[in-house]
Amino acid sequence: MSEATTTDLYEVTMAMSYLREGMTGPATFSLFVRDLPPERGFLVAAGLESALDYLSGLRVGPEDVDAFASVLHRPPRDLQPLLGLEFTGDVRAVPEGRIVLAGEPLLEVTAPLPQAQLAETYVLNQLSHQTAIASKAARCVLAAAGHPVVDFSLRRTHGPQAGFQAARLAAMAGFAGTSNVAAATALGIPAVGTMAHSYVEAFATEEEAFRAFARCHPGPVTLLVDTYDTEEGIRVAARVLRDLDHAARGPGSAVRLDSGDLGALAARARSTLDSVGLPEVRIIASGGLDEYAVDDLVRSGAPIDTYAVGTRVGVSADAPYLDSAYKMVEYDGRPVMKLSSAKVTAPGPKQVFRRTAYADVIRLADEQSPGDGSPLLETVMRGGQRTGGRPTLDACRERLAADLAGLPPAARRILDPVAPRATASEHLSALARRVRRRIDEQTSAPYARPARP
Repeated sequence: MSEATTTDLYEVTMAMSYLREGMTGPATFSLFVRDLPPERGFLVAAGLESALDYLSGLRVGPEDVDAFASVLHRPPRDLQPLLGLEFTGDVRAVPEGRIVLAGEPLLEVTAPLPQAQLAETYVLNQLSHQTAIASKAARCVLAAAGHPVVDFSLRRTHGPQAGFQAARLAAMAGFAGTSNVAAATALGIPAVGTMAHSYVEAFATEEEAFRAFARCHPGPVTLLVDTYDTEEGIRVAARVLRDLDHAARGPGSAVRLDSGDLGALAARARSTLDSVGLPEVRIIASGGLDEYAVDDLVRSGAPIDTYAVGTRVGVSADAPYLDSAYKMVEYDGRPVMKLSSAKVTAPGPKQVFRRTAYADVIRLADEQSPGDGSPLLETVMRGGQRTGGRPTLDACRERLAADLAGLPPAARRILDPVAPRATASEHLSALARRVRRRIDEQTSAPYARPARP
């Protein structure tokens, strides 16, 4: 089976019905986030490359048809109309690394209706998950205020693929490295790591463990000092590091604090290291950190050089999902919209124009440029094929850094951020009023009763 079966069942049943009814005209679906999670002043668009990989390879084969038939308890011949279906449509999207706001389309798909429908689940999954993680990682970088941040999330992410994505997205956000060897190797990210408490426990004493580790790794070493008594561990680590020659110790050696009052312990560690002539030895903090904890430590002046963040960032613990949607906005030239309470959508294909201070305007895609902003959505796929090469990680990182630099200070705050709000153009608002009026007229029209014989 191919990734075509990585979908919700109702995508299959709808696509089958469309084919049966001959409804293969072009449909446009818009993917957006209705509202930002609490304590978010912005989102970072991410997941596009994974979505494009999926769309460019989407093809329903015989095994997929058999799988669909099996779960529907129908003979395979009933599902034959789906055989050979592949994505031949166009995609306009916000490039990875751009800042986006609530209500702004991250991506719009225009394709024959069955294709656009079948793509929903996978595309929504990739953009929702990765945008949530990238946004969390970017906030950690802001909180660290110039101190390096590294990714320790792999062991608790929701699967190895999610861990790989977290490492990539963290690097895009500006992290200095990752503990994930596969990601470091594949993406050219610096690999970082120290030792576990089990390593220290395997030796009779902390000092034996530290000296054995230093013998095995003659370059800069990082020693984990809180397996037993943290302050004693700091003193032992200082003694071991002082005994190393300068070349072996190098400028990158460090002690790592993983529990307790990290601010107070870091201050004691800094005092101890400085008192024995080791001002160059760094202090790394880890252990349940996220942007809130990092922000507290930085604001308190804790002498921590590097922050290692893991679980809370790798799963975006405080906002593990986005209120995202993939909704049809036009079918066969007819603009459509949803009117459900609290879930109203805007009709028609769109473009977002970014103006100074993120006073973004959402316009119809065919509206003329207002001349006072730059468009966010770019054509990234045409006729089922990518329109350009895959952007480098460096390019995405630079894009995000530039967008963050222009973000209003209130949106950058870690606590109580104020997110800018995009506005709709008059043309878009007028279209929404017309479509709503048309729907109201259709739904309120009396049922046409058949004439009596």
